[in-house]
Amino acid sequence: MAVLEHGVLHADETPVSMLAPGKKKTHKAYVWAYSTTPFSDLKAVVYDFAPSRAGEHARVFLGDWKGKLVCDDYAGYKAGFGEGIIEIGCMAHARRKFYDLHVANQSTLAEQALEYIKLLYQVEAEAKELTPQQRQIMRATQAKPIAEALHKWMLTQREKVPDGSGTARALDYSLKRWTALTRYLDDGAVPIDNNWVENQIRPWALGRNNWLFAGSLRSGQRAAAIMTLIQSQN
Repeated sequence: MAVLEHGVLHADETPVSMLAPGKKKTHKAYVWAYSTTPFSDLKAVVYDFAPSRAGEHARVFLGDWKGKLVCDDYAGYKAGFGEGIIEIGCMAHARRKFYDLHVANQSTLAEQALEYIKLLYQVEAEAKELTPQQRQIMRATQAKPIAEALHKWMLTQREKVPDGSGTARALDYSLKRWTALTRYLDDGAVPIDNNWVENQIRPWALGRNNWLFAGSLRSGQRAAAIMTLIQSQN
């Protein structure tokens, strides 16, 4: 499979209702999406329709693949980490924690975190059209000092807020995942977040409102194959 020939991949999953065999009610199945990155010459995505969100589905699809996997913090992917798969965290997910905090209570701490992350994304915007090597150099000289300042600031702020608070949870999300969140800084072929594949899986999220459910596992798998062909031609 061409997608698995690449050393950096995105992965994401979304629920789709499926009619349970022999019953007149549905249960939650999942579409898993695996794609190349926006920096890759090959723009391709493969959808895998599965009866559940169990991590075994990701393990079966990826097989012996070894590389850098951009994903959210879902535990289903974690079994492969340390077995030749390197976790790349999603900065957009980290940002979302602070954004939600800011929307909820106009937190000045959250606003400061968002400003730091905004600077990281400004570097990415400027480096978008560069080669991976050029992008890595720009990240090393411009983004890495910002990330280091953000990390130091987060550690300082964490000491000031009580455990269990919304602010603590937002800070802990990034601090506990900091290594994975900042691995992109050392490889110009790695994206800063998982937004690329989230956009690729959006048609399934929209489709839930139209077709309501898949009639069976086989029909869901057929739909996944067709969507793979359509989306990989765009």
